[in-house]
Amino acid sequence: MKQPLGVILAGGQATRMGGGDKGRLKLGERSILQHVIDRLEPQVAEVALNANGDAARFADLGLPVVADDVDGFAGPLAGVLAGLDWAAERGAETIVTAAADTPFFPCDLVPRLLLATEGTTHRLALAATPRGEGEETKSMSRSGLIRHPTFGIWPVALRDDLRRALDGGLRKVVLWTDPHDGRLAEFSTEGGDPFFNVNTADDLSKARQMVGAE
Repeated sequence: MKQPLGVILAGGQATRMGGGDKGRLKLGERSILQHVIDRLEPQVAEVALNANGDAARFADLGLPVVADDVDGFAGPLAGVLAGLDWAAERGAETIVTAAADTPFFPCDLVPRLLLATEGTTHRLALAATPRGEGEETKSMSRSGLIRHPTFGIWPVALRDDLRRALDGGLRKVVLWTDPHDGRLAEFSTEGGDPFFNVNTADDLSKARQMVGAE
């Protein structure tokens, strides 16, 4: 199998941070987004950024920028589709996505996702973690795991199916992955949530403390 390509999903609206590109906020000497790039690049063959608006604002990163091709704000699946279209042009078989606001995700994300898809028709899997006490259950699977739908491996072969689903109004990730036998790759939360993301000013303060502790 060919090595997956990587797509960083930065198409969110960052409403709880006042809008703008929250991935550009600083964590230590690097931005949140640069932390994400540095974790993903060693695990994939090539990295692209999924973002909407003027792509020139990311020129300093030296990455291809792919925009959503779905009207309105269609959520992460629109970014996945944009990434799949980009990957198809390069003859790739799969992409792995990571959120632009999640700087501490596992350094073995890709091999663990690949392992979860062994024996399946399509290499389709999402990252998941055990439910913590009092944790929200809106993304919980039947097995009691919390799914992280912006972290997954996606097959290029299903991009037209995904396009039809989005055109039909589907927006929730698991409503598309479940019927396609999407699997889960479980990651430990010992030592903290590896998929902690920066949504608020308090989250940013916590992330800066975590970087300082490293």
